[in-house]
Amino acid sequence: MRTFTSLDEVSAAAGSDIGTSDWFEITQDRVNGFADATEDHQWIHVDAERAAEGPFGTTIAHGYLTLSLLPFLGSKVVTFDFPGPKLNYGLNKVRFPQFVKVGARVRDHLAIGEVTEASHGLQVAMKHTIEIDGEDKPACVAENLILLLQG
Repeated sequence: MRTFTSLDEVSAAAGSDIGTSDWFEITQDRVNGFADATEDHQWIHVDAERAAEGPFGTTIAHGYLTLSLLPFLGSKVVTFDFPGPKLNYGLNKVRFPQFVKVGARVRDHLAIGEVTEASHGLQVAMKHTIEIDGEDKPACVAENLILLLQG
């Protein structure tokens, strides 16, 4: 776990690798809950019997479920321990190179990209690579922009 205690420390870390989270299992219950929350009940995600006969041999996680794990998995790698709001500003370059089978384990490899001055703080590009245990290609590659504002 990398802990930053000031905006200056974050600025100095631009372009650096931060670390990797622990593995996290993608369960059918989690996929079903995401399907309920988003009203996306496509059979490839929620119908285990039909999915067993489908192209992946099992149900798979929604790509956006994988993307939604960025804050959780990222919080296991880095923390910003200083006053002021930490705001989600948006996403860049989101891709889903590999599907995630239910039962697979994923983890987040995190780096800090560009850090730029913003009104009352910094805009930080957090580069996430969501790896799948035993797979060559990642599940998701995304750049999450966050605003770190002075307290």
